[in-house]
Amino acid sequence: MSQEQPTKPQEAEAQQQQEPVKYGNVFAVSGELADKPIAPEDAAMMQAAETTVFGQTQKGGPAAVMQAAATRNERAGLVGHGDVTDVAGQQGVTVNGADLPGARVITESVGGQVVGQYIQAKPVLQEAQTGESRQAVITIGEALEAVSRTAGDEPVDHSVAAAIQAAECRATGSNLIVPGGLAATAQSAAAYNDGLIGDDGKVKLADILTGARAKLPADKAATRDDAEGIMAAELRNDPNLTMHPGGVAASMAAAVRINEKARIDQ
Repeated sequence: MSQEQPTKPQEAEAQQQQEPVKYGNVFAVSGELADKPIAPEDAAMMQAAETTVFGQTQKGGPAAVMQAAATRNERAGLVGHGDVTDVAGQQGVTVNGADLPGARVITESVGGQVVGQYIQAKPVLQEAQTGESRQAVITIGEALEAVSRTAGDEPVDHSVAAAIQAAECRATGSNLIVPGGLAATAQSAAAYNDGLIGDDGKVKLADILTGARAKLPADKAATRDDAEGIMAAELRNDPNLTMHPGGVAASMAAAVRINEKARIDQ
């Protein structure tokens, strides 16, 4: 009796099963990290980092996703039990928090690239000038400062510079770029970074946005219109038409969600 030969669909499925689950398959990451298989020690490091910050791993969060991918890769014999991806091992796996009025932004990263972000609301009250207590709102300047903490190591590119310009214009109510201001500095940084290969020596977001409120001639509470305009500017100037995880547009959208919830709760 002749042995049954595998069909082409079966061959294709078998070949697909031999491909490891890579970071680029499950997270919006790019470059070298996107092509790396998720290894067991990567997942273990993320689980430890999440537990340190949250007290436990997050259901459906990056650690859980990484653990499932690493388990599949190990069972298929594509990675070893003690393996660690060189990017994760050398550049680190981190879970960092940035406090804002009314919320805390938690950003999870592998090799400096954002793989997850959480917005935790918290009751914060400020005293108005009238002496009456009111719930805090987040301004455009505060949202920009949050970017310096959640994505401060990211190099400034033209899409980021465009988003910063849109934010400055909306904060000040003027379309004029302030000489030496945030937008002008970001545009110069993006042009400078264009001439460099790799990220070493590039101007980072933290270099521009640290202390952003003090660098703005005026500031205002972030609104949905502001967030939509800033997002449009970032998308228009990105070659892939995508937002930066944890970037200017994402931070502004998070600020608006908190502000709108504050108005509902009042």
